[in-house]
Amino acid sequence: MLSIVILVISVLAMVAGALLTGAAAPIALSDPGPLVRWGVPGLKLVVDLSSAITIGTLALAAVALPVADGTRSGLSRHARAHRPAMLLASAAAGLWALGTLVLVVFTYVDAVPDTRLSDETLGAQLWAFMTDVELGQGLLFTLIVASLISILAAGGQSLRAAGLLCCLSLVGLIPPALAGHANTGGSHETAVTGLGVHLVALCLWVGGLIALAALWPSLTREQAAAAARRFSPLALWSFVFLWVSGVVSAWIRIGELGALWTSYGVLLLAKSALLLGLGAAGWWHRRRTLAQLDDGRAGSFGRLVAGELGLMAAAMGLAAALARSAPPVPEVPATLPTIAESLTGYPIPPEPTLARWLTSWQPDLLWILVAVVAGGIYLRGVVRMHRRGDHWPVHRTLLWFLGLAALTWLTSGGPMVYGRVQFSAHMLGHMMLSMLVPLFLVMAAPMTLALRTLPSRHDGTRGPREWLLAALESWYSRQITRPAVSGFFFAGLLFLFYFSGLFPLALQTHVGHEAMHVHFLAAGYLFLWVLIGPDPGPNRPSPALRMVFMFAVIAFHTFFGVALMMSRGLLAEEFFTALQRPWASDLLADQHLGGGLAWGLGEVPMVAVALILAVQWARADDREAKRRDRAADRDGDAELTAYNAMLAGMADQDSRRG
Repeated sequence: MLSIVILVISVLAMVAGALLTGAAAPIALSDPGPLVRWGVPGLKLVVDLSSAITIGTLALAAVALPVADGTRSGLSRHARAHRPAMLLASAAAGLWALGTLVLVVFTYVDAVPDTRLSDETLGAQLWAFMTDVELGQGLLFTLIVASLISILAAGGQSLRAAGLLCCLSLVGLIPPALAGHANTGGSHETAVTGLGVHLVALCLWVGGLIALAALWPSLTREQAAAAARRFSPLALWSFVFLWVSGVVSAWIRIGELGALWTSYGVLLLAKSALLLGLGAAGWWHRRRTLAQLDDGRAGSFGRLVAGELGLMAAAMGLAAALARSAPPVPEVPATLPTIAESLTGYPIPPEPTLARWLTSWQPDLLWILVAVVAGGIYLRGVVRMHRRGDHWPVHRTLLWFLGLAALTWLTSGGPMVYGRVQFSAHMLGHMMLSMLVPLFLVMAAPMTLALRTLPSRHDGTRGPREWLLAALESWYSRQITRPAVSGFFFAGLLFLFYFSGLFPLALQTHVGHEAMHVHFLAAGYLFLWVLIGPDPGPNRPSPALRMVFMFAVIAFHTFFGVALMMSRGLLAEEFFTALQRPWASDLLADQHLGGGLAWGLGEVPMVAVALILAVQWARADDREAKRRDRAADRDGDAELTAYNAMLAGMADQDSRRG
């Protein structure tokens, strides 16, 4: 009944919005018919709702619902709370897959002129659409992801399964972010990132609340109250990200304040008003109704949730209409883009100088958000430490924020502006992103701070602290933290990345570009964490072995730089040749310069790493000596006495033989 009411409200809002903007008006030259014109936004609404319920339910199961744990007694009853959630996620994912499949058909008929649903060759055309066209490939990818989640969630019975499936379901949101209004225009990457963050936050909040309401009858009073409290911080974070990303995306699409009075702008204002209402309801939840749940008074909470769901349904209906409507800023630029703009999304920057390196700016919304959130969370942990009277070293806090500042500059400043179009600049950013930034972040000991400040849970659920411990103690963590494996990720994969098609793909696509940054940062962090990390971790060998391991990896890294310096062929030759840079036109010489930077810059941070490792080695020897002294004081130096007695016995035996 709840799902039907939500769907009806969403459809009514979608129809009203489409009528206001003319999104479903007949097309003069090639009208696909009213079924397709109304079917596309309607199916988009079904896909959005089902994906939100899938993601929200899995997130709720991962962090807010208890599950049976064989290592604890008395938790078998919690399985009744977790199992229905997984079945709900499976059903929602099945609807997500089915809606996406039908949407493929309607999208193709709507996009290709003179195509009808009754065409005999429609099946072959659809297959070509899903395998050869970027939009169709994205829909096929989402279809596969949703189908896998539907199958796997039906058999999932653990918190780990819920968490992994939740991460997989978020991957399914990448094609919708790339295929929305954000995929064209001058602010391509910022718009795509903004839309992606918007979709994730919306699914976690809306889907989580729908799942909480749907699962409420299957929960005991204590479980329901605990789940509502666990979900509240997730909803708050989602609301913040929803508004930040929504403001960025809206500004890109409307261009100026005057456009707010167009039909598109009015619809956008209406959606914003609904979100404000939802924010007010969430504030009231945290202020009043959550406390009433402990006393068994769930009536006011249920009524407020019902009102929230109604507002959410209307907002999603308006969002479906907006996705079908043309924004005030044209999606197709007035002038033809240059080759560089087509390949990178930005024009060729002017010839680099020191001032331009320091002041050039192309903001990457994703990494700016990462830096802001990581800085806020770390600072909150430091404040908690000081409030309870514990000490946290100031230098670690400074290192953390230095690392975040360097990360922001490397992903949005001069190294990225010129790294898009020049190999040597790219290599400079690569070296700093994989060596300098991780050095700062690792020595800030963020995991130690998290484990000392995050609260523990004892009700069968997993919070941030439990998920962090599970990740650190997992089989996967034990494998990737082996020195050989971490060294391969750091240095060995360089050859695979640069001497294959992955490098051109990362230069030309937004997802590949961001994945490249994630790999560089994660590989460097893992490598340095194994070498010198103060955080707890498995498979950490002795300082002597770590020193040998470090020099071996440096040698391999140096070999990579020398290979670039001695190369005779261009990496990503078609890409760099097509750019036609008016400066630094000798591409091979620039590549050799990049190899020299990979060789030279790789040595500088390693000197600091070697010094830190030497200090840790000395401190380890001091701790071992003190441990031996304390043991000797306790047992009267029994180990030395036994050793002397053994020598005396050997001497006595030798004298008798003589």
